[in-house]
Amino acid sequence: MKLSIYFLLILTFVSCKNEPKSKLPETTEVNQMALKYAEGFSVDYYENYKVLNITKPWPKAEKSYRYVLISKENMAKTTFARNEYDAIIVNPVETIVVTSTTHISALELLNVEETLVGFPGTDYISSEKTRLRIDQNKVRDLGQNEGINTEVLLDLNPDVVVGFGVDGVNKTFEVIKKAGIPVIYNGDWVESSALAKAEWIKFFGVLFNKEKEADSIFNQIESGYLAAKTMAKKAESKPTVLSGAMEKDVWYLPNGSSAEAQFLKDANVNYLWSETTGNGSLALSFEAVLVKAKDAELWLSPSYYSSLDQLEKANSLYTNFQAFKNKSIYTFANKTGATGGVLYYELGTTRPDLVLKDLIKIAHPELLPAHEPYFFEKLK
Repeated sequence: MKLSIYFLLILTFVSCKNEPKSKLPETTEVNQMALKYAEGFSVDYYENYKVLNITKPWPKAEKSYRYVLISKENMAKTTFARNEYDAIIVNPVETIVVTSTTHISALELLNVEETLVGFPGTDYISSEKTRLRIDQNKVRDLGQNEGINTEVLLDLNPDVVVGFGVDGVNKTFEVIKKAGIPVIYNGDWVESSALAKAEWIKFFGVLFNKEKEADSIFNQIESGYLAAKTMAKKAESKPTVLSGAMEKDVWYLPNGSSAEAQFLKDANVNYLWSETTGNGSLALSFEAVLVKAKDAELWLSPSYYSSLDQLEKANSLYTNFQAFKNKSIYTFANKTGATGGVLYYELGTTRPDLVLKDLIKIAHPELLPAHEPYFFEKLK
């Protein structure tokens, strides 16, 4: 009798061990994440997992990516058709490497900055909170984006690397993926509007199971942006605006369909190249810019020049612009972190509401008398 019971127990145990894992039931889709502006990603929710789709990882991309995100519990009892996905990721993510400073602010807004273990070029990070973690050796420097130190990164073995691609050719990312570390392409920079870029905070919400928090944060940012845009419409005048500066023999400035030009439109100013369209920046000669913008009332973002004297030394012809003569030139390059990281490049994408308020303060100071510019300051 005892022998029979013992045999039965063993048979039951073996049967449980050999119980087949269930496959991902693609037909049981629950719903899709609601997105208002972003076009470069989407999220499909199923009963026990979710699928993150990156549809625009870089300009004119012909390839899209699909990533499964699933809990440890469900991972243990589910099998995957791995050739259908670019990676299978256990979430919430516990350790992460990001490769753009725009990603840092998203992590901090979601209060998951402690998961960051590596970054290429930590000197570019301006946030005091993350700089403290760098100083405490909790965030490793991975070299530069063009040549990430894969040896250090593989030693860190993060749950995921969030990267970005210009054309999909990145040997470093291929090495990382072959080592079994998932690489997700973040295409926030490809979006054509400020609010679309900011909505990518929901992308990070997906990785950390913080969709509700990300949605709430974005709604506040959107509300602040739209309120500022409505306020700007009350302005009685629209100052003419010039942007950019020379790099060698070419003056680069935003085309009229860019996110940067959208900021200027929403700030209710007369951007002199607002009617242009196309991808990337406009590339013009000095003479073409001078003819059109010699009398522009405001000059914004004159490259990395930090003073009027520096601007004049770079090219004495800049003094021909009325904005130079009137000292009406504004830059975001002077607001930096302890190691020189430009705050605008870190936080500006995530907080377009602050950028817009800065521009309104510059163009229509009477509308925001109490606002202290967050990114921009007048060139001295």
